[in-house]
Parts: sequence; C-alpha cells; structure tokens
Amino acid sequence: MRSTVWGVARAIADWWDSFELWLTQLAFPLQVVLAILVIVPLCWFVSAGLDRLVDLVADARRR
Repeated sequence: MRSTVWGVARAIADWWDSFELWLTQLAFPLQVVLAILVIVPLCWFVSAGLDRLVDLVADARRR
C-alpha cells in the first residue's frame, strides 16, 4: 500500500515538474492569458464553495 501511494505521489510530482517546465518556456503574454483562463475561474469556484459552506455552518448554528 505504501509503495503504491509513493508511486502515485511521485508520478504526480513528475507530471507537475514537466508541466511547470512547459509553462515557464511559454512567452510571457501566453503565460498571463493561461493564468487568467485557469486561475480566475478556479478562484471563483473556490470562493463560491467557501461562501456556501459558511452559509451552511451559519444556518446550522442558528438552529
């Protein structure tokens, strides 16, 4: 089990390293556009999820 988890973690780390290398080799304007297309929606979904979670906890505490 431990070796399987380590193997998966290593594979993810290797994939991330290759992705990071690809990203840093792009021209700066492309990096900015890619960041905007990925990071802005990701931040929006995370903030919407946290807002929903806070609403649920607040409603539960009021009861």
